[in-house]
Amino acid sequence: MALSKTQSSFYRRLYVAHLIADGTASVPALIEATGMPRRTAQDTVNALVELDIHCEFEQQPGARHHIGRYVIRDWGPIDPAWVAAHAERLREALGYPPRG
Repeated sequence: MALSKTQSSFYRRLYVAHLIADGTASVPALIEATGMPRRTAQDTVNALVELDIHCEFEQQPGARHHIGRYVIRDWGPIDPAWVAAHAERLREALGYPPRG
């Protein structure tokens, strides 16, 4: 069954939040894990706030040029345990490659 635009957007946001919480926490790492274009990865991270997921960029101490990682500070109304338990189903529904 094909996902609607709303479903795919929601699933993508949940899956990206899961990846960030699980340590895949930079745009290049998200691109590698999902195969999504850079702009989509950036837009998805920025859109987490629309789900009340509080995600911040942490600059690496002493680093220049935005080197660092994203951190989920608060999941808001989303249950991260549910997302983690269903991450594989979300990944498959979105057509992303298996995590290695």
